[in-house]
Amino acid sequence: MTLRNESSVPVMSISQPHSAIAANACKVATFTRSMLRATFAVLGLVTISMAAEPPNAPSTVIRTESVMIEAVVPGRVSERVAPRSEIKLIDKRFTSLAIVSVGSTFADSYTTLFARQNWLAGKKGVCNVEVESAYLYGTHPTVGRAYAVASVKSVSSVLAAYYWRKHHVRFWSLPLVANSIISLQGVGQNMAACN
Repeated sequence: MTLRNESSVPVMSISQPHSAIAANACKVATFTRSMLRATFAVLGLVTISMAAEPPNAPSTVIRTESVMIEAVVPGRVSERVAPRSEIKLIDKRFTSLAIVSVGSTFADSYTTLFARQNWLAGKKGVCNVEVESAYLYGTHPTVGRAYAVASVKSVSSVLAAYYWRKHHVRFWSLPLVANSIISLQGVGQNMAACN
């Protein structure tokens, strides 16, 4: 039984002497230190060399002995376009169009709520479902959704008109006028069908 557990090949001692391992570790440590020193030296020299001020340019040196001669060039009058007179961005016209646009939009949302009131009251024969703008308000519009839609439509049309006016677009009032027309048409349709 003991023969099976023992190896038939004699085991050789592979271990190196302790002094050889210490010598290799010392060489690695010395090499690492020298590489770190060289790296720090290069980094230090690079930062020092970049910090130096550039030399003065020859054009900045003024000689006091030389005589200065001033050449006079006849002035030439060029035709310049007069700057555009700055217009006031928010004036009476802009404000009045914005008030009409916002007012008609909120009136449209208010009259759209007639359909919900009719639906809640169980009325038949009058509009009790939003048909024209169901994608915006829903089939049975809530108060919050109706006024949120009105707010978004109003703010977007006023901002678009302001942006176009600021950038000198000729038809800057188009968003306000279009929003007013669409909203007033909705008010008319709601008053005729749902009231």
